[in-house]
Amino acid sequence: MDFSIRNADAGTEIQLKGSMTFADHESFRDVIAAFDGPPGHRMVFDLSGLDFVDSSGLGMFIIARETAEKKKLDFSLRGARDDVRRLISVAKLHKLFKVAD
Repeated sequence: MDFSIRNADAGTEIQLKGSMTFADHESFRDVIAAFDGPPGHRMVFDLSGLDFVDSSGLGMFIIARETAEKKKLDFSLRGARDDVRRLISVAKLHKLFKVAD
């Protein structure tokens, strides 16, 4: 998984690319380290460049959501497509947090 982080006044966008698997668990800590800001600050995962997510990757989304909740940040996923979108739906993650097209 490759990622980039873009900070703006309106929020922080984290763009994920490639595959998100158990092997990415360590590098995902760097993503979580970017979760900062005043209460209500928007944290958006842009999944439009993500081609594959395994069950560990889904778990990382849950860790991200829990981190955001602890820090009172607004967390959402956006741009999931194809297999990633289907997996999010099958895992019912859309019921746990905001998922936008």
